[in-house]
Amino acid sequence: MSLRLGDIAPNFKAITSIGEIDFYEYLGNSWGILFSHPADYTPVCTTELGKTALLKSEFEKRGTKVLALSVDPVDKHLGWINDINETQNCSVDFPIIADNDRHVSELYGFIHPNASATATVRSLVIIGPDKLVKLIITYPASTGRNFNEVLRVLDSLQLTAHYSVATPANWNHGEDVIVVPAVSTEDAQKKFPKGLNIVKPYLRYTPQPNID
Repeated sequence: MSLRLGDIAPNFKAITSIGEIDFYEYLGNSWGILFSHPADYTPVCTTELGKTALLKSEFEKRGTKVLALSVDPVDKHLGWINDINETQNCSVDFPIIADNDRHVSELYGFIHPNASATATVRSLVIIGPDKLVKLIITYPASTGRNFNEVLRVLDSLQLTAHYSVATPANWNHGEDVIVVPAVSTEDAQKKFPKGLNIVKPYLRYTPQPNID
């Protein structure tokens, strides 16, 4: 199965490092991040899961729950977590899915046969509270993810879900945003009382609306 933006994220039950979970029940009304890694006890994945654990408060501020996945069994996950905690100076307490039968990997398209017939690629899916897929990023096994970018795009998704704006190139939280073309300039002046910077009729900036 190949997921696309706007698809319903498939639900599943799985054994994880914190016990059995139902994916939808685990997420509740939160945003969710599900990310796959090629294998346990591998160096790049060790740094990625460590970074995720260290960013726990950042994900919590954004009302977001994270889950990791590989096709290794749960006993291997539990041993590896000890190594991650030791080497990355963190405490991994989010679930790592033991996808031995590759059920979840197949549901989410985490196995790319031309990269590896058995190992999952480095994919990351952001899922909204409505259980729709909002973002898909896939890296090769050799390249670790940029978690600053994950937080940046999560900020953008949460902002644009509630306001008629888009975020420009290299945007970061707190910077000006773009009024979407569907909103007329007349309506935009009412919607965005902080003001408009009209560069072109189709390119109109306004201060980020959800901060003081």
